[in-house]
Amino acid sequence: MKKLQSTLPNMILSLGAITVLAGGLLGWIYSITKGPIEKQALAQQQAAIAEVAPPFNNSPEEEKWSTEIDGLTFTVYPARENGKLTGAAVKGMSMNGFAGEIIVMCGFMTDGTIKDYRVLQQAETPGLGTKMETWFRDPAGARSVIGKNPATTSFYVTKDSGGEIDGITAATISSRAFLETFRNAFRAYQEYEKKQVHE
Repeated sequence: MKKLQSTLPNMILSLGAITVLAGGLLGWIYSITKGPIEKQALAQQQAAIAEVAPPFNNSPEEEKWSTEIDGLTFTVYPARENGKLTGAAVKGMSMNGFAGEIIVMCGFMTDGTIKDYRVLQQAETPGLGTKMETWFRDPAGARSVIGKNPATTSFYVTKDSGGEIDGITAATISSRAFLETFRNAFRAYQEYEKKQVHE
């Protein structure tokens, strides 16, 4: 018992030293990796804007505009060609995926018709919800959102009353979250257009 009592302070000091060392090491690793991770995320975002937006020769990143919809931030990256608005890329999200957060870059033509999209982040079930990157551009049935306009097409899954988009088989929750992101991204784009008119 006396031996244990005499070694206890040394054990506590050792554990304390290990904890401080581990914390310092984690902080050092974070500081080293933070920059490259942020740089990679920015490059991915810029590539997505270029892929989904209509033709442009401005800098959408420099002209970005954000709004809040249902407590979530949606960022509009306007696409302009020789000063004229050709549409926009809109970065939006939903927290209602099967595994939570889904982030999508949605591309709209001037009238709101969808040009293309890229899924930037998701953690859905492999082989099911993860299919959203390709499923919603597949021309089979009523899957594709490409060429459709949320103003004239009901962006809800066909399982839901009035829905006009075929959801991913066995991944209805993921499909609903994806389409919710598009509906709200379209709202953000409309808000941006109204703002332009009034300026």
